[in-house]
Amino acid sequence: MCGISALLGPGWDSRSLPAMVQSQRHRGPDESRMYFDSSGLAALGHNRLSIIDLSPGGAQPRHSSDGRYVIVFNGEIYNYLELRSALPDFPFATDSDTEVLLAAFQRWGAGCLDRLIGMFAFLVWDRETQTLFAARDRFGVKPLYYAIDRGRLAIASELRAFREAGIAMDPDLRSWATYLTHGMLEHAPHTFWRDINALPAGHCLTWTAGRTRVERWYSLSERIGLELDQRPADVVEEEYRALLEESVRLRFRADVPVGINLSGGLDSSTLVGLVHATQGDASDVCAFTFTTGDERYDELPWVRAMLERTRHPLVDCRLTPREVPALAESVTDHQSEPFGGIPTLAYAKLFEEARARGVFVLLDGQGMDEQWAGYDYFRVAALGAAPIVQGAQHSPVRPECLTSAFRSLAVRPDVPRPFLDSLQNLQFRDLFHTKLPRALRFNDRVSMRASVELREPFLDHRLVELAMRQPADRKVRGETGKWLLRKLASKIVPVDVHEAPKRPLQTPQREWLRQELASWSRAIIDDMLAWGAGSWFNADRVRCEHDRYLQGAYDSSAFVWQWIAVGLAIRAQDRVQKAGAAA
Repeated sequence: MCGISALLGPGWDSRSLPAMVQSQRHRGPDESRMYFDSSGLAALGHNRLSIIDLSPGGAQPRHSSDGRYVIVFNGEIYNYLELRSALPDFPFATDSDTEVLLAAFQRWGAGCLDRLIGMFAFLVWDRETQTLFAARDRFGVKPLYYAIDRGRLAIASELRAFREAGIAMDPDLRSWATYLTHGMLEHAPHTFWRDINALPAGHCLTWTAGRTRVERWYSLSERIGLELDQRPADVVEEEYRALLEESVRLRFRADVPVGINLSGGLDSSTLVGLVHATQGDASDVCAFTFTTGDERYDELPWVRAMLERTRHPLVDCRLTPREVPALAESVTDHQSEPFGGIPTLAYAKLFEEARARGVFVLLDGQGMDEQWAGYDYFRVAALGAAPIVQGAQHSPVRPECLTSAFRSLAVRPDVPRPFLDSLQNLQFRDLFHTKLPRALRFNDRVSMRASVELREPFLDHRLVELAMRQPADRKVRGETGKWLLRKLASKIVPVDVHEAPKRPLQTPQREWLRQELASWSRAIIDDMLAWGAGSWFNADRVRCEHDRYLQGAYDSSAFVWQWIAVGLAIRAQDRVQKAGAAA
């Protein structure tokens, strides 16, 4: 796991790439290196977090054995040993997956992408043709951003690096208006900053002679087709379980300690069961869970019940209200875009604790709800009704608090519907446009902020494709979601876990923002209004709605956190300007 950066084209300030690399040092604190092409057209930077092959041979940028190609890579290729066996004629000099990835690119070009099992964002510079090739994994687990400036190209793992290249980070009004009007947190290829783009999941980019081309290399709908899987459920269950076990086994490939990140739900319990299926009952990898001290939300009793007959030590990572203000500012600096509120801060605390205990890789259960229709609104949709917002009755947004001019800039989300099955289309939306993209962004930034690698075994593309092919009644039956997964889990987890109802993973954000954090949130909202009243916001309406919220009028705190996110972004910009002035 690492940070990557690049500048393509002539005329970049010579100080820009070192500054970009330094800004992403948390993504790879073990080593930083750079490559400057003799043509003056390419400069690549890398921050290394050593996970596989800890020797100096694993350093990047890495050159091909013939000297033609240079690669920088962020992520893990879990099947690198199998790929290495398929390339017996290459003179491998290290035990790293980076060298295998580069050899695969040399042999198959962009066709190598279909052979990769992993999470990745990588850049390959071809010195002979003076062409850059970049690619991002199928579901966008690893980030990749780019900005085009008069034919030149800047690329980085995180948005904060672009400022170091001299690229202005001005708000993208459409993205902010859409976020505040419709609640959309992901706008790929757009970001919250004008003219800085996200390479979408499953896409690749080519730059040559000042021209940039972006293309899709992975299409889930094309991979699985329109026909549903009509094989017997028991056959599918057996195939899916075999893939699950292989996926978990592959994601334990590391030369550093690996832990697991748990909640008390079905997905985490399934993960624990699979760890034991692949490692045996003697497995003693460390388990981490976050708590807030509020028994209405904490899942510690379920986690303890899940682990009581195992040898896994459990680390309870407690978040308190007094930690929120400083942590929110730090996480904002690393996210550079609005994030999911106090649950994201709780995850940040968890990754800090893992790093402090010497655990540099964590596995978690992200992705099961999307592929097996686990949220409440999937069950509503399966009954033919309109989908609802998970976990709340009141609207999570307050567009009436925006000025009419600003609200008019918002774009109503228009998500493709590539399938004949309505439930599949809803799953597709969550996988590529709503739930999953934002969760992956939040979790990548808070894990890498602590220099910890987060792996997602349930997002192996083979699992997602197989689950998505299944008929609706294998996902939702009556009031039961994730039906086939629960059937499988019944064989590897306790009955009271696999039959437990779906519980949204929450924190007492609603209560804290009304009570312990009321003064803090009001101060940030005041900062927001001092900056944006009249242009973005109707100040009187914002204060009225906030007062009503503080008095207990609403069951959703999402709109309050939106305003806090804007205020945090304003404060972050102020910190940058003050730091620049001081320098």
